Amino acid sequence: MTTFAAPPAPEAGPEAAAAWVNEAGSDTLAGRMGLTFLEAAPRRVVATMPVTGNTQLQRMLHGGASAVLAESLGSLGAALHAGEGRIAVGVDINATHHLPVRSGTVTGVATALHLGGSTASYEVVITDEAGHRVCTARITCAIHGRRKRG
Repeated sequence: MTTFAAPPAPEAGPEAAAAWVNEAGSDTLAGRMGLTFLEAAPRRVVATMPVTGNTQLQRMLHGGASAVLAESLGSLGAALHAGEGRIAVGVDINATHHLPVRSGTVTGVATALHLGGSTASYEVVITDEAGHRVCTARITCAIHGRRKRG
């Protein structure tokens, strides 16, 4: 079993958290699909994903791949919001696919809509290399575990 150091402290910045996730998550679904996290903070998470290897038979980006990207971003943001000793799990996701993508890389940006004590919700916008919106998703995560008393 591989173990990883704890994630960096929030003051280390979103790039440090993204680097930690890229290393710690290399053997997860996100790693297998080629996601590269660029920023990771409770309010905003950004990652890229190659189209190649994540297509349907018609060689267009698979809608499920877009959903994986969206859930990976929202779940990470919610986990960072939840804090140490708590977990975040996706409970609802929906995605609207706007345009087909056949090559290159897509970028997903998750922006927090709600950061509460028991739930967190994100809008995820996925764009192609030209900046065209190819998918809009929304994910809600439940947050479990003891809250820290302040």
